[in-house]
Amino acid sequence: MKRESGHVEVLVVGAGPYGLAATAHLRAEGVGALVFGEPMSFWRDKMPSGMLLRSPWQASHIADPGHKLTLDAFREDVAPDLEAPVPLHRFVEYGRWYAEATVADADPRQIRRIRRVGDRFAATTADGESVSADRVVVGTGIGPYAYVPPALQRLGGRWVSHASEHRDFARFAGQAVAVIGGGQSALESAALLHEAGADVTVVMRRPAVRWLSRSARLHSMGPLAKLLYAPTDVGPAGLSRLVATPSLFAHVPSVARTPLTARCIRPAGAAWLIDRLADVRIVLDAEILATAIDGQHVSLRLADESTHVVSHIVCGTGYRVDISAAPGPLEPDLVRQVRTALGMPVLGRGFESSVPGLHFLGAPSAFSFGPLARFVAGTAFAGDELVRGVCHRRGRRR
Repeated sequence: MKRESGHVEVLVVGAGPYGLAATAHLRAEGVGALVFGEPMSFWRDKMPSGMLLRSPWQASHIADPGHKLTLDAFREDVAPDLEAPVPLHRFVEYGRWYAEATVADADPRQIRRIRRVGDRFAATTADGESVSADRVVVGTGIGPYAYVPPALQRLGGRWVSHASEHRDFARFAGQAVAVIGGGQSALESAALLHEAGADVTVVMRRPAVRWLSRSARLHSMGPLAKLLYAPTDVGPAGLSRLVATPSLFAHVPSVARTPLTARCIRPAGAAWLIDRLADVRIVLDAEILATAIDGQHVSLRLADESTHVVSHIVCGTGYRVDISAAPGPLEPDLVRQVRTALGMPVLGRGFESSVPGLHFLGAPSAFSFGPLARFVAGTAFAGDELVRGVCHRRGRRR
């Protein structure tokens, strides 16, 4: 039976790094905020065991208002052996440690429906409970936007999956598996599959694998490295500094934002994957022309006229945000009121959309505030900017 549970000033949907940081920042300013979702559940359930964070140590902190809940503090408190690159399971532990320190009352239930009622929002949890809110902050992460090329989607889940669908790859031991893509997700999935005993073929469209070994060398150049790269470490040398200031990126002409973003997040693999992929077959400059199912296998015909027969295809093809195609808990009528560009909401001060009181954090905010929004390092700006916007609307000064 549904029951009215009352009212909250700000309802935060999603308890990943962005949702946790947003709630912590709002509460530090006296804003009544409640976050829904199990802390770090996407990272725990939708990323493969054995994964390592590509982002460097200094860019992997979940921001908190007091700058006290860093990876350094976590290491000192509970994980003295923690080193970079940070293992996935330790980052999940860190996120849950952060949540316990800042939002121990996080409600683990999922929000299933959000609609606009007058000047407020009405939300319904998975078990039918109702919550009203003056504002809603959507911080549900990239999970809803996993991208599988349409030509492969048509094969169905028996033959094709996205990398985010696998907690581990042990079930593929002894099988031939194709991994599609040339970025970190694809390359690390290929390494983990190979280490699990699969016969792996990586198929990528680019003529060469782009490794971040040159970036690693530049990072070791002392004072010069600090000029070239911001601590957030998103984007190539020089451009990294622009990306690290989302309020400045927001003034870049719209026509230039897409190529700049593409330059910052182009597919690449961490240098520490090179040795792990030494024995993995990588097919370069390869376009898939056709697929066919034959008994217990699927064949891929490539543009070079080669054919690869595998038991399964794993797509490390990333994520494409389109809030109209994957609206999450937002009612379709509410989504239609949100002004968008390239599938992403167009946001103003405080990450607020064209629907008053509706805010978007993380990857959906990348069109407005740049590619930093796709990474954990963006939680610092997001927390501060969200508070500025909310407090401004409340008629308060920070």
